[in-house]
Amino acid sequence: MNFAMPIFSVALPEIFMLCMITLALLTDVFLPARLRLVTYILVQATVVITFFMSISQFFNYPSPIITFSGNYIIDKLSMLLKIFVCLISFFVFAYSREYIQARKIAFGEYYVLGLLAVLGMLIMCSAYSFLTIYLGLELLSLALYAMVAMQKDSSQATEAAMKYFVMGALASGLLLYGISMVYGATGSIQILEIANREGLSSTQQMVELFGLVFILVGLLFKFGAVPFHMWVPDVYQGASTNMTLFIASAPKIAAFGITIRILVEAMPNLQIQWEHVLIVVAVLSMFFGNLLAIAQTNLKRMLAYSSIAHIGYMLLGIIAGPNSAEGYSAAIFYVATYTIVAAGAFAIIAILSKKGLEFDQLNDYRGLNARNPWLAFMMLLLMFSMAGIPPTVGFFAKLGLLEALVEAHLVWLAALALLFAIVGAYYYLRMVMLMYFEEPAEGLDESRFTVSPNMLAVTTVNGLFVLVFGLFPSSLIDMCRVSFA
Repeated sequence: MNFAMPIFSVALPEIFMLCMITLALLTDVFLPARLRLVTYILVQATVVITFFMSISQFFNYPSPIITFSGNYIIDKLSMLLKIFVCLISFFVFAYSREYIQARKIAFGEYYVLGLLAVLGMLIMCSAYSFLTIYLGLELLSLALYAMVAMQKDSSQATEAAMKYFVMGALASGLLLYGISMVYGATGSIQILEIANREGLSSTQQMVELFGLVFILVGLLFKFGAVPFHMWVPDVYQGASTNMTLFIASAPKIAAFGITIRILVEAMPNLQIQWEHVLIVVAVLSMFFGNLLAIAQTNLKRMLAYSSIAHIGYMLLGIIAGPNSAEGYSAAIFYVATYTIVAAGAFAIIAILSKKGLEFDQLNDYRGLNARNPWLAFMMLLLMFSMAGIPPTVGFFAKLGLLEALVEAHLVWLAALALLFAIVGAYYYLRMVMLMYFEEPAEGLDESRFTVSPNMLAVTTVNGLFVLVFGLFPSSLIDMCRVSFA
């Protein structure tokens, strides 16, 4: 580990992306409207190059490097998280192009703000102090607030933006307050120094514990876990589908990263306290997420409650981590595969939502197999993966978490998770039943079910990812294990 002079080469992905954001912004300003596609190509090229930069770092930096005065770290975990962020962001930007063009949402602004959000996520992945964690989080959040509000002619989107902004600001304030408490108790905001701090008085320990409570509340707000989930279904349903697609995917990877940094690496001495809190939150999230999803008739709202349940499952890996060699790696495998699956599900909603009409009611998908068999098959794979049915990747994600819980001697929690997974399978299979065993809805324009070759190709790659990594998950699982070795 190196604390000496700043090593700018380790931050090349962030530096490169910042330069390309500036270039994309200037390009979009000066290009005529008919050439705005250049902005999209530039943005996607930026994401792809950053992706390969992160892969190169993953194999070329065998040991962690801490630099920029202890505020930045590059290790296997940060590099793997960046790989996932870039991969998912590429799919999100590709899925969004036709949707925002059809609704005349500001094209260039959407992609520039999207890149700023990705930059915030990359900073969060490598943040090694509370200062850089907060800066990355706010860069991500401010970009997302603006993006949700971009569909100006939609009152639902405007309302969703206001709810997202108010709840996000509240969560950021609570997180910042908790950070100030930890700083007051330990005298530092750097992860390594807080973890190694010894000789704290009982009063300082109490203040640190007090700060942990507020930090946990802020993090759980960002995740949308129970009991801080009230904004999730409203924002998912009210925001335009391309924005729901963004919010539901890559940001969860970055949020997982800062959770590991704060709880596992900065506060191992408070493990018992945060572990007990996470157990309660995980159980409540799985229970209410799955139960409330059953009652929904809007697909976006159903997937919103589903995401709350999946956050509960992901937290199980963090809970098992201190007492299981597989816990943390199972958690990162779960959150990475879930976000890719969620991106695919929301993408199909966006693809079918044409001519200003949202295709987001469950009844809209009745008989989809008769009208577009390939899209129905892709949605089937995605629903099976969310339900944890083999041979999709979601099965191995849930299996890894259950194994980690058993290894950590939390068999009762594994049994509860399995029970909630069975409950959750109901509403996923209900979606499959509607697509394959119900008659098509009457009065729908058949042209709605025609998909452009570009969207068909991206959706196919996403769906095949779910199937291929379900059949051959070992390489991805090994990468996740290496990140916590």
